[in-house]
Amino acid sequence: MPDSATAVRRRSSEVGRVVARTGNKTIVVEVTRRVQDPLYERYVNRRRKFHTHDEKNECQVGDWVRIVESRPLSRQKRWRLQSIIARAAAPPEAAEPPTEV
Repeated sequence: MPDSATAVRRRSSEVGRVVARTGNKTIVVEVTRRVQDPLYERYVNRRRKFHTHDEKNECQVGDWVRIVESRPLSRQKRWRLQSIIARAAAPPEAAEPPTEV
């Protein structure tokens, strides 16, 4: 039996998309998984949103990220950002209206 000083707890991780930035150092990550309905045997999408700690405020809406479980950081935040997997596509530059001379 491992002693408590050397025991390592395996933290769960999830991959999801950032759907909101709610305040300083906080993002909301939506994780989607496909499960089979037990009765009808049809595959359906199940979604869950996690409030996540983003220490450097580096995520934008639309980014794909990996999050890991952590100690409670606030009333709702129980996850923290581990890495950014893919950045969101940059929005096209707004075309300036022509100016009359």
